[in-house]
Amino acid sequence: MTLKRLLLVLMLPLLTACDVVYELLEIPDPQKEAAARDAEGRAVGSACRHAGRSLEDCYILNPEADKAAIFLGWREMNDYMLMNEMEVVPSRLPHPLERTGGPMGPQSLDYIDPPEVVIPADLLPQSAD
Repeated sequence: MTLKRLLLVLMLPLLTACDVVYELLEIPDPQKEAAARDAEGRAVGSACRHAGRSLEDCYILNPEADKAAIFLGWREMNDYMLMNEMEVVPSRLPHPLERTGGPMGPQSLDYIDPPEVVIPADLLPQSAD
């Protein structure tokens, strides 16, 4: 009887660490994947709202993201911005639909050039000539 209890006590840490075993064996966990997709969709939606993009633009620019999660993130950021009287931070990148003439696909990310950095003349270091 004591041997069974000893084995049970020794096996207890292994039984409680199922998440670690699943990660080591790379077994997918549907609940974690769904939570990650939801969190990513909310982040995309709130970023779109903060950048002043419409909800429809956000859907078109992120076709792989869950639309319900995008909407929740967009709405939460909208409420937050209204409550704190925040202004929109406009994007410096050109709108992909204007440049390509259609919905942005994975291959059309090549056209985006990094934004040009413009330093005002009064902030440039003065030469000691």
